[in-house]
Amino acid sequence: MNKRKKLIAIILGVALIFSMTLTGCNKSGKNDTSGKLNYPTKPVNMIIAFTAGGSSDVQARIMQKYWDKYVPQQNWVFNYKTGAGGAVGFAAIADSAPDGYTIGGVNTPHMVLQPLGQGAQFKIDDFEYICQVVDDPQVLAVNNKSKFKTWQEVIDYAKANPGKLKVGIVGTFTGHHLMYLDLKDKTGVELTQVVYKGAADQNAALLGGEIDVMIGNVNDVMRSVDQMKILAVAADERSSFLPDVPTFKETGLDLVSDIRRGFVAPKGTDPQIIAYLRDAFKKINDDPDYIADMKKAGQPQAYLSGEDFEKYVHDQDAHARQLLTKYGLMKS
Repeated sequence: MNKRKKLIAIILGVALIFSMTLTGCNKSGKNDTSGKLNYPTKPVNMIIAFTAGGSSDVQARIMQKYWDKYVPQQNWVFNYKTGAGGAVGFAAIADSAPDGYTIGGVNTPHMVLQPLGQGAQFKIDDFEYICQVVDDPQVLAVNNKSKFKTWQEVIDYAKANPGKLKVGIVGTFTGHHLMYLDLKDKTGVELTQVVYKGAADQNAALLGGEIDVMIGNVNDVMRSVDQMKILAVAADERSSFLPDVPTFKETGLDLVSDIRRGFVAPKGTDPQIIAYLRDAFKKINDDPDYIADMKKAGQPQAYLSGEDFEKYVHDQDAHARQLLTKYGLMKS
């Protein structure tokens, strides 16, 4: 009798294991009995590392509209984790469960610079890269009333008067900061750095004469472009938003600097889920209405696949290490 009970128990155990194999683990987004990915089955948490209404949030809200079109079964729940130039939010993404239900927006070179120069609690290898969505070139700008007509005039004056000119940037260990270091490295210029919390404050300071020159990105300067002179764009090609403004490259200085925005998931997220997310984001980025909405919002739309975005981030890491080391700003 005991042997019979043991045999029945073994048979039931084998049947249970076989049943679990067939049904999969639907809660975590694994394959169902048809072999299809059962994801998403609940809303996806979208972490934004900057304040509501800012450029990063505006872009993500545009994308949400088209996520609802291509993935109508589940929406995004926005979660704002702000502070330290985005580092708080980026760390929150990295620390989230890798189950496909938390993704978030990241900015480069911020996410590269912060671990190197500030000891931020994440690394660039703590993420699965979904895609890049924005390439926002940086510019050198002055007030409309400024005597400077070209970037070269700014550099010449600054060299003759070290430290006299005040340059405005948003944050340290940010895209603006990296462009200043790059400009300094390639021209030998010495400016007095004035740091602002946001682009609105920086724009107001330039227009009010508090600073002489500023480094900003295209999306932000467009808000006050009628009151500024944009001296040059730090890009390989002219910006469609500023078609009459030359690049540094075409006027003699090999300087390319931009702020890029993309989306990532925590490291270790199921590869099938990452593939699903990459496919959905690609469909969004190819949608003509999405492209039109981005242009209307002044967002320089530029798609890179997850693989290409990850490679770009690692290339930026090497460039940032060189500059931060040269100027004694490395912490890790």
